[in-house]
Amino acid sequence: MKNNSAQPHALASLVQHPATLSERPKKMRHLLLILPAGSDWYSAPEHAGVEAALKRRDKKTEELGKQALTLELPGGCVSVWLRLDADKPVFDWHTRLRQALKPLFDEQATDIDIAVFGDEAFRARAAAAAAYVAWINGAPLPSWKSGKAPLACKRIALHGVSGLSLAREQALAEGNLLCRTLTVLPPNLLKPASYRERIRDLAKAAGWRIDEYDHKRLNKLKAGAFLAVARGSEHDDAAIVRLTYKSGNKGAKTIALVGKGICFDTGGHNLKPARYMNNMHDDMNGSAVALGILTAATRLKLTVNLDVWLAIAENHLSPQAYTQNEVVTALNGTTIEIVHTDAEGRMVLADTLTLAAREKPAAIIDFATLTGSMVMALGERMGGVISNRDDLAAQAVAAGQASGDRVVAFPMPEDYDEALDSTVADVKQCTLDGEADHILAARFLQRFVADTPWLHVDLSACRCKGGLGAAATDINGFGVGLGLGMLEKTG
Repeated sequence: MKNNSAQPHALASLVQHPATLSERPKKMRHLLLILPAGSDWYSAPEHAGVEAALKRRDKKTEELGKQALTLELPGGCVSVWLRLDADKPVFDWHTRLRQALKPLFDEQATDIDIAVFGDEAFRARAAAAAAYVAWINGAPLPSWKSGKAPLACKRIALHGVSGLSLAREQALAEGNLLCRTLTVLPPNLLKPASYRERIRDLAKAAGWRIDEYDHKRLNKLKAGAFLAVARGSEHDDAAIVRLTYKSGNKGAKTIALVGKGICFDTGGHNLKPARYMNNMHDDMNGSAVALGILTAATRLKLTVNLDVWLAIAENHLSPQAYTQNEVVTALNGTTIEIVHTDAEGRMVLADTLTLAAREKPAAIIDFATLTGSMVMALGERMGGVISNRDDLAAQAVAAGQASGDRVVAFPMPEDYDEALDSTVADVKQCTLDGEADHILAARFLQRFVADTPWLHVDLSACRCKGGLGAAATDINGFGVGLGLGMLEKTG
C-alpha cells in the first residue's frame, strides 16, 4: 500500500497581488479568470480570443455563467474563464468554481493563478471562494493505486486583491480535508482501535483534552445501548471518546458536538445485502465531520467552548452480536426493545447523547449518517435537520445556505411516538415498516438529551457521485461548513 496516512496533505501556500496578471504570460501555466455576470471585460487580457472561441461554439459571453470556457493562451498557459452571478447562493458559486478548476487539476497543476475582476466587494468574495475551492481540491486524498501518486497543489496566487484575510477559508479547508481524509480510509485501516489512536495524535497536536470511555468504563456506567452494538466486534476496542476545546474566554458558552463513528456497518444479524453494505466504512462520517469542525474552530480560536463526543464502534455479525427482540437498558435508564440490528446508529448515539447532556451544554448538535429514509427523501445532494427547538432548526437552515451545505428542516410531531410504543420496554428502537424513519429516529434520540436544545443533522449528502458543491470527490465533507457557521453565530 502506497499511502495509509490519515494526515491530510498540506494546503497550498497563498500569495496575493494587487495588480491583475502582472506576471502573465511568462510564468503562468494554469490560470482561472473570474468576472461578474453581465460585466464588461474589465480589460481582461486575451478577451478577443475568448470571444472568438465562444463565437466558434455559437455561444454568448453570458453563457460563461453556466459553463466555464477553457482556452490555451500564447505561451502554453491553460486558462479557464468563468462568470459568477453575485445574486446566486454560495452553493452555486462553489459548484461553478469546482467545475471551472477541474481542467486545471486534471493537468496535475501544482501552481494555480486566479485573477478576479469587478468591483472591490465582488473581487474579495470571488477570491475567497476560489481560494477555498482550490485548497480543498488541490490536496489529494489518500489513495492506494499503483504508480505515481497524484501531485498536490503547492501554490495559489490571487491577482486583483491584496491584504485579504483568508484565515477562515484556510481553517475550513483544513477541517473539510481532515473529514474527507478520515472517511475515505478503508475499513481494514480504520478500525475502532486505530481510529482512537489517530484521534489521540490529533488531540496531542491540537492541544485538545481527551477522555476515553472504554468497555470497562461503559459497563460500570451501564451504557447498555452502546454496548449492545459493540458486542458484535471481535475486540473490545469500541469506545466513546470525548475531546474538549476551551476558548479561554470567561463566560463562553459550551456547545456539544456528537458524531456517529461506526467504522463498518454490516447490519449485524439483519445483514445488509451487498449493494447496501458497499461503502459502509463511510458510516463513521459523522465523527469525521465533528473532528473537522473542531479542527477549524481551533484554528480560528473561536470564542466558544466545545465538548466533542465520538461514538466509535463497529456493527458486525457474530455469535455475541445483539439480536432482534432483545431488551437493553440505556445509560439514562430507558429500556429499549431491539427491532432491527441495522438501526445501530441511534443505539450508540443514545448513550453518547446522554453523556453529552449530563454536562449541561448550551446546545447539542449531532452528526450522523443515520437513516436511508433521509436519503430517500432528499437524495444525496442535501441533508436533513431535526430539532427540539424551532429556532435551532432555522439557524441550521440559514447556516446551510451561507456555507453551501444545504439542509432541509423536518418536523418531529409527538404523535409519531405511537409507532415506537413497545409492549415489553419503554420504547422500540425503530419499526420494520421504514416509513418516516428519519422522523422516528429523531423521536427516539430526543429521549436522551433531556431538555437540552438539540439539533440532529442527518448526513444524507456525505457521499455524492461526482462531487458536491465545492468538493470534487464523492466524499465531500458535507456538514463541516454548516457546523462551523453555527458555532460562529453562537460565539
